[in-house]
Amino acid sequence: MTQPIEDYALIGDLMTSALVGRDGSIDWLCLPRFDSAACFAALLGDRENGHWTIAPAGAADGERCTRRAYADGSLVLESFWETGEGTVKVTDFMPQRDTAPDVMRVVEGISGHVTVRSTLRLRFDYGHVVPWVRRSEGDRVAVAGPDSVWFRSEPAVRTWGEANSTRSEFTVGPGEKVAFVLTWHPSHEPRPARVDPYEALEQSLADWRDWSAQCGYRGPYEEAVTRSLITLKALTYAPTGGIAAAATTSLPEELGGVRNWDYRYCWLRDATLTLGALLSTGFRDEARAWRGWLLRAVAGDPADLQIMYGIGGERRIPETELPWLRGYEGSAPVRVGNAAVDQLQLDVYGEVLDSLYLARSTGLASERHAWKIQLALLDFLEDNWRRPDEGLWEVRGPRRHFTHSKVMAWVAADRAVRTLEAAPHMPGDVERWRTMREEVHRDVCEHGYDPVRGTFTQYYGSRELDAATLLIPRVGFLPPDDPRVIGTVDAVRAELGSSGLVRRYSTEGPSVDGLPGDEGAFLACSFWLADALHLTGRTKEARALFERLLDVRNDVGLLAEEYDPASGRQLGNFPQAFSHIGLVNTALTLGAGDA
Repeated sequence: MTQPIEDYALIGDLMTSALVGRDGSIDWLCLPRFDSAACFAALLGDRENGHWTIAPAGAADGERCTRRAYADGSLVLESFWETGEGTVKVTDFMPQRDTAPDVMRVVEGISGHVTVRSTLRLRFDYGHVVPWVRRSEGDRVAVAGPDSVWFRSEPAVRTWGEANSTRSEFTVGPGEKVAFVLTWHPSHEPRPARVDPYEALEQSLADWRDWSAQCGYRGPYEEAVTRSLITLKALTYAPTGGIAAAATTSLPEELGGVRNWDYRYCWLRDATLTLGALLSTGFRDEARAWRGWLLRAVAGDPADLQIMYGIGGERRIPETELPWLRGYEGSAPVRVGNAAVDQLQLDVYGEVLDSLYLARSTGLASERHAWKIQLALLDFLEDNWRRPDEGLWEVRGPRRHFTHSKVMAWVAADRAVRTLEAAPHMPGDVERWRTMREEVHRDVCEHGYDPVRGTFTQYYGSRELDAATLLIPRVGFLPPDDPRVIGTVDAVRAELGSSGLVRRYSTEGPSVDGLPGDEGAFLACSFWLADALHLTGRTKEARALFERLLDVRNDVGLLAEEYDPASGRQLGNFPQAFSHIGLVNTALTLGAGDA
């Protein structure tokens, strides 16, 4: 049975992650990295495509746990099942790895005597390959091609093979525990050393609580901000500092539709907002690591700058389809990779320069070569900002002169001017960038603004609107009290509003993105609206919208990419970094207003 997206919780080890449903089933797990092939892919297919379910033996298929929550300040998930025989707790986590990734699930009796069943169905290569399973040293080992998984319990419980799956069944009383450990490693290498699951649990709790205790935010939304920051940390690939946009691929923007994309990569446009959230809440090490990833990724010919890269900085992310997976609730095709990697999106140049300017202005120690890279990017942008592009939303229709792309070209020139004004000893022609800044500003105001309707439009000459124009006051293109800004906020709210939230742009009629179907309200854009309302003096309305968005979170505080107000369901890849970044930054914005 397909579970709603919001029924899932996230666990991870800072290199990959898994989604655990309220029915006790892990339906998504990629090993050994976020962007590796999944060995549990029931999320995008069915149970035959791989899952691992632990639940009371008497639970009906799809039955949900009674309650669940993360242990305070951590990514350790605790799910409670209350049955007629008693109560049992299942603790799910992935310890930060030494060498091999482990998924650990500890079953503990709370009251009475409850019989519990584990069903492990491994399917490598996104649910496509059934492994050969054998016994070895008292454990089970599953092997297929390059993948190998070891499976054991402590203490050992009755385990057998059935219907191409591994089943276990046992009974726990008060205080009794059984821990399961699943460990992946390359099949050609020796088995990794065993990790004690009970010690790993205590260490994981300590690691996460030590980290979250560094949070410098204190305010009315502390719980929501901390949970969002933990989620961003969980989406971080520790070896490089890159932050994946989401843990999943192909969760749909419309149920049954084709707007299904792979988000397990790092987008440059996330850089500024992410850095702002991390630096403002005290996480300078993570901000420094993210900036380091950014500088490595963008190094090279500015003409070859990509909008996204692999979590290690890889450039090749070819898009393919997986026809053996039916898609979440029939939302096909299921895609791996992302063809948008080859698009021209001029806004990313502004986002890169804005993020590096932010890092410098907040005192993050500068990299000696960073300014040279920025000058090269500016040189390229000076010659190319007048070109049409695919824009912020990665449209798969014709290139256009998107207003937001031009605004971000202005941001690039503006940040260069500010840098040189503050540090005139640095190399660079400040007058040259002032001239570019003035030219772009004049061009946007002349061609991207509709004086009759009093709003900036999605692209030059269009009537369509774009929620990205809500960022105009935030980036400093115009002051918040400018009538053109206020008109744009009101127009976006009126025309792109969806039960109080905001869509990115209109998908009615011939859509600018070249795709059929519709999508939900975009959560990041809804946070941008809250920011814009606050900046334009409507803080009470901004706070009401923000608190409405907090209510969209699931029971463990997670947000997907979009939300359908009509059905009350989350949509799109999950959990989505962009949404959680929006939550943190809006909380900080409203907090600054309180101060």
